[in-house]
Amino acid sequence: MINKKSRAEVREKKHKRIRNRFSGTPERPRLAVFRSNKHMYAQIIDDTVGHTLVSASTLQKEVGAELEKTNNVEAAAHLGTVIAKRALEKGIKTVVFDRGGYIYHGKVQALADAAREAGLEF
Repeated sequence: MINKKSRAEVREKKHKRIRNRFSGTPERPRLAVFRSNKHMYAQIIDDTVGHTLVSASTLQKEVGAELEKTNNVEAAAHLGTVIAKRALEKGIKTVVFDRGGYIYHGKVQALADAAREAGLEF
């Protein structure tokens, strides 16, 4: 009998493989994305010291107040613009995009495209 791995296990394995390829530096930190069933989270991380430089999520009142739903493509696009604006305020212009093991489609793609349009380079 063949046992199929859960999507969460497959995503975790993909995420570990991706993280072996790159990490965030002070010059070019890592934009990490996590999505749950209800919310989406993005943070910019300097992996050399292990500090989160900028973060945003649909859980935050100022972000979630402008959204009708917090788990759709429009919410992800809004989160992308918010994280990009906060990063530019801190002087961060270029990042490495860490999709967190998720496929680059739908919400993850919307967040990335919105962040690019708002001024982040990756």
